[in-house]
Amino acid sequence: MMNRRTFTSIAALFALTACSNKFRVYTGPAVTSVVVQKGRRKMFLLNNNKVLEQYDFELGFAPSGHKEVEGDGRTPEGAYYIDRKNPNSSFYLSIGISYPNAADRARAHAMGKSPGGDIFIHGTPRPSLNRDDWTAGCLAVKDREMEDIYAMVNVGTPIFMYA
Repeated sequence: MMNRRTFTSIAALFALTACSNKFRVYTGPAVTSVVVQKGRRKMFLLNNNKVLEQYDFELGFAPSGHKEVEGDGRTPEGAYYIDRKNPNSSFYLSIGISYPNAADRARAHAMGKSPGGDIFIHGTPRPSLNRDDWTAGCLAVKDREMEDIYAMVNVGTPIFMYA
């Protein structure tokens, strides 16, 4: 039989779990790729050719063009993959994009500079997206949307980022 302390502990744990929506569970079709259209500010989560979800986002503070060097404020363009998940992000939750690849590193080194790194899809500290690009090269979505993206997109998923 369960004693009062055990019951209280289980009830408290259940209450905390019920209140925390940060880590959602996704049981739908697998996300097989992510497509980002920077100019339209649209991100699509796809299962093969079927769009499962679409999101608006904010970009780096210099949104036009491919990221070339650290600090340029641009968001990469090209084929990458999701390489990590960060549940303790400074921007709520985040998933990492595999920038820089070998070509990015070679291009930056030819200029005598660092290509930078730490490009993520992450939440935003603002209550709503207002189309002001502000990140250092990342894609920022609403926190509630980031919960879904974090649950749906696995490490290793390809991401295709277009102008």
